[in-house]
This record gives sequence, C-alpha cells and structure tokens, in this order.
Amino acid sequence: MTDLAHDISLGLDTFGDVSHDDQGQPKPMDQVLRDVVDQAVYADQLGIDFIGLGEHHRSDFAISSPEIVLATIAGKTNRIKLGTAVTILSTDDPVRVFQRFSTLNAVSNGRAEPILGRGSFTESYGLFGYDMQDYDQLFEEKLDIFARLLRDGKVTWSGKTRSPLKNETVYPPLGQPMTTWVGVGGSPESVVRVARHDLQLMLAIIGGDPLRFKPYVELYHRAVTQLETKARPIGIHSPGFVAATDDEAREALWPHHQEMFGRIGRERGWPPMTKARYIDEIEQGALVVGSPETVARKIARSVKGLGIQRFDMKYTSGPVPHALNMECLRLYGEQVIPMVRDLLATDKT
Repeated sequence: MTDLAHDISLGLDTFGDVSHDDQGQPKPMDQVLRDVVDQAVYADQLGIDFIGLGEHHRSDFAISSPEIVLATIAGKTNRIKLGTAVTILSTDDPVRVFQRFSTLNAVSNGRAEPILGRGSFTESYGLFGYDMQDYDQLFEEKLDIFARLLRDGKVTWSGKTRSPLKNETVYPPLGQPMTTWVGVGGSPESVVRVARHDLQLMLAIIGGDPLRFKPYVELYHRAVTQLETKARPIGIHSPGFVAATDDEAREALWPHHQEMFGRIGRERGWPPMTKARYIDEIEQGALVVGSPETVARKIARSVKGLGIQRFDMKYTSGPVPHALNMECLRLYGEQVIPMVRDLLATDKT
C-alpha cells in the first residue's frame, strides 16, 4: 500500500441541516440534533475517521453550539475524531473556544480536532455584537491568541479586538496534543496565515474542479519553507451524497440541493439553481455525488491530484431525510472508503 493510501484520512461534515420528516415537513431542531448524534455514532461504528459539525445561527441549520453536541458524541463513541466545520472564531472569545476544545480533548481522550474559520454566513456578527468592518482584524487577532494557547503554557498578548493577556495560564491546559485546522475558502493571504501560525490547512472546495486549488497547496508548501515552519497535512472539504447508483444519488439529492441553494441564492442575489447546473457540478465540479464507485473515483482524483492527506464529505445538503443520510453514511463507510484506499494504493486514479 502506498503512503498516500495509508495516510489518507476520510471524514464527514454536517451543518445539522434541518431535514424533512416522512410527510415532507421540516423536523423540529431538537430532533435534528438527536439525529446528528445518531449519525456520528453510526459513523464511528463504520470506521469513518472524522465528524465535523458546522456552527451556524440560522433557521435552516440546527447546530449553533457544536462543542456541546460533540461532547455528547464523545460519550457514545470510541475512535472517531471530533471537530467543527467550522468554529466561527471571529465572533467568539478565543480563550473560551480554547477552553471548550481542551475540555473536549480531555473527555474524548485526545480526539478533538477543531477547524477554525470566519464562516460563510454573517448572522453571528450582529448576534454577538461585532462589526463586519472588523472582519479581517477580528480573525487575525483571535487566531493569533488561539495559536499561542496551543503552543505556550502562559500567554502574553495585546491587540484591538479584546482585552490584553498578561502571562495568563488558561485552564484546563492541554493534557495531550490537539490537532487544529484553519478553514480557508481560497485566498492566498489565508493560506500563508495558516503556515505562519503553524496550523493545518483545510480548503473548502464547494464549486468548480477541485484541482484548480493546486496553486494554493503549492503556495502553502512554499510558505512553510520560507517561514521555516513544519509542513503539516492538508485537507479539503466538499459536499457530496452516496446512493446505490449514480441516477439514484442525483435524483435523491436534487430537490434538497435545489431548495438549499435557492434559499441562500435569494439572500445573496444568485441566479436560480437549475438541474443542468447541478448535473454539471457533479460531472465537472466539486459535488461528490453518485454511486460508491463514482464517489470513490472523484475523491481519489482530488487526493492524488492535490497531494492532500484528508478528505471530508459534507453529507447533508438541504433537508435530506435522516434515513437517506444514514444510508449515505453506510455506503461511504462500507464501500467508498475501501475503494478510495484501493485506488490510491494501486494508482488507478
């Protein structure tokens, strides 16, 4: 088996999309959260490597406090890594975020893997009293604090977005190392920032051919060389869905994908999502949708083409019913993951 096949980590992400019940009606958020826990427990049983829960503050996504849900999952699982996708660090206090994850890392015996980011939605800024004009500075300063807390026993820091820290120890300290990622949408400055803070790069690839992100992978490696930091594993996140056949997967996901992108598109002034655009994104772009073999080949192509060590599939896209998501997880764990490893081992990508 090649190093790439051996080293690749294959995980999942969900935002806790508010799903439909058997009558096609939105489920209550409390039931959606319980479904997410069930999905994560099932992923652990299937041997899937990671589950990431996105933080949102909207009516279409149920998870606003991912660390609490992750702590529940930690108590019901044994091996799966537990993280976020992403934690909106800009509108939270980095010391409190560190405390929550160091606590999760302790109770899960070292399985916490936060992914920090700025988020693709802006609701949290007004909700928690932050100004969008400070968008860049908020993330830069708070990421600096979090990175220092990971490295140092005592932290001294000053800036403009929160009160200074003077030789502070934050409790509980990390009893064992905690892998920390930074979610990046595709700006060169963000890639270099990850290298500068000696964290791990997670590229969010939600549209277009994933291989167009190759320059960002190359930039990261140039940056770590110039900054004399360590080259760490790189991951990507893409939306996907698995069913028994390509046609079944496309038809099952389409109405839910259309509803989600229609809602977001109306907010952002995008043109309506068409079936033709949806199919094109599956065939030529980032949507990892199809039979187990089709999905495995798309993942293996991205892993090989980009030279990455981690792939996470966002398996919920709109109000897909819980039962379909569970079947998607089964196929991903039982068939897709072994196929990906075989394709990478035999270089059939």
